[in-house]
Amino acid sequence: MNNTAISTEKTLTIGGDLTVNRLGYGAMRITGKGIWGPPKDEGEAICVLQQAVELGVNFIDTADSYGPHISEELIAEALYPYPADLVIGTKGGLLRTGPDEWPVNAHPDHLQKALEGSLKRLKLDQIDLYQLHRIDPLVPAEESFEFLRQAQQEGMIRHIGLSEVDIDTIKKAQDYFEVVSVQNMYSVDNRKWEHVLQFCKAHDIIFIPWFPLNAGNITSQAKLKQIAEKHGASVQQVALSWLLNHSDNILLIPGTSNVAHLEENMGAGSIELSEEDIRELNSINPQ
Repeated sequence: MNNTAISTEKTLTIGGDLTVNRLGYGAMRITGKGIWGPPKDEGEAICVLQQAVELGVNFIDTADSYGPHISEELIAEALYPYPADLVIGTKGGLLRTGPDEWPVNAHPDHLQKALEGSLKRLKLDQIDLYQLHRIDPLVPAEESFEFLRQAQQEGMIRHIGLSEVDIDTIKKAQDYFEVVSVQNMYSVDNRKWEHVLQFCKAHDIIFIPWFPLNAGNITSQAKLKQIAEKHGASVQQVALSWLLNHSDNILLIPGTSNVAHLEENMGAGSIELSEEDIRELNSINPQ
């Protein structure tokens, strides 16, 4: 039995030129209930963003649909002028019609307005990483891709990524632009997109799991609890540490609206899982 601690890379590089720490921050939860409207405590939301940067976060993930618009506005309020090494990734392609309602719209006309709005709200001349939030079943993907390519050529976007896509869609998009990131739902107990993760790793594409804690469902996993107790850590920290160990192209964006929870999440980077721990966690039956 080998209990040797596994060492993981602390940083990765997006698109060949943006090096970030692998523990980033997802800014969806700093909005109101149902990801709708302003947060209950705006001061706390501002503190979370500022503390994230203080703790070493230099990649923040957001979207125009978070609020809508609220998340991007708060990021600028809290952090502008931005630290030189801060990378902000945002997304377009969803509409908001109410709390927890997310209609898809990736028509070029909507993406144009979304992108221009994100640039204005974030006070940026160029988005470092712009991700298509969803493929629109009512719009040919090629039209969405062509818009993104044109926006990149015009300098509005530096790098382009996709969200919730399969391998065929990634390959199709690569005919239009370099896909530097893929953001799919993924966690230790939800590995539906494992084949996409492995494809991304083989092709130097960053993989960004959303719902990396599976909306808290991981707390029911006995193996996670046992390993957390062994390390004097929380179940959430162990689940995040497993992701960092699982593949070196994973960029984490756990989100929270609470400073204490943020600090707990960031502590995941200091947990040293052993080979035995990894084998146990790998054996969890994913959904």
